[in-house]
Amino acid sequence: MHLKRWITSFAALPFIIFLIYKGGAFWFTIFICFISIAGLREYFRIALNSAEVNQFRLLICLSYLTGIIIILFSYWKFFNLISLVIAFHLVASGIMAVISYKKELNLTDFIAKSMLGILYLPVLLSFIVLLRNSTDGITWIFFLLCIVFVGDTGAFYTGSYLGRHKLCPLVSPGKTVEGAVGGMAAVLVTGSFFKFFFLPDLHWAGSLFFLLCIGIIAPMGDLFESMLKREGGIKDSGACLPGHGGILDRIDALLFAALPVYYFKVYLLRG
Repeated sequence: MHLKRWITSFAALPFIIFLIYKGGAFWFTIFICFISIAGLREYFRIALNSAEVNQFRLLICLSYLTGIIIILFSYWKFFNLISLVIAFHLVASGIMAVISYKKELNLTDFIAKSMLGILYLPVLLSFIVLLRNSTDGITWIFFLLCIVFVGDTGAFYTGSYLGRHKLCPLVSPGKTVEGAVGGMAAVLVTGSFFKFFFLPDLHWAGSLFFLLCIGIIAPMGDLFESMLKREGGIKDSGACLPGHGGILDRIDALLFAALPVYYFKVYLLRG
């Protein structure tokens, strides 16, 4: 498991670095669109059973399209239209549900799950696009990826070797308090080095508070996805990333971290 985890990470790393550094904002956005589609596909696999996936295929495709539009609007900075797109998705889902209504189909439950999927994936992913297109965006994308990756890795190995006390056993029995502390320490140390060398203009007090917040919020993204999987009765969201599981298993912490990183960067850290 550990070897597969590292092989997958190192195999993907050159592509990710090249895409961020040389690919340009547009192609980075297109990549995020693909991540949104793949993530939504896994999300619906978790939230629905196989029969429901077939029954709601058209509505699921609508979710894919809505996600792409939200991410592209973020790239084009059409901020005021994103809420309109989300509202349109709800209305369109409602109309399609009424037209295809059958008593045995729990359409209202699906619409609720669909709205959660839109908020959980494309809306949160759009903050990564906004971060990339902001001032020093490339540096901040690397900062985000770095602190989330080292936090996840620190928590994984600290929990594996030193974990004794369960952090949230009803949601994720494998997560431990010791792992959470190790992940927080990794975020603080690595984030401080990154700030010192690449973002020297940031205030230290604000930066440390920022790192503490990310050290808490990012693991909550991991636990949130674990809760979804537990509700869906599955272990991994997918199997496309050996040693990691699916796309959602790899980006769950990143999704929750993207929003606070963007707002800390834009509104607080340079104040």
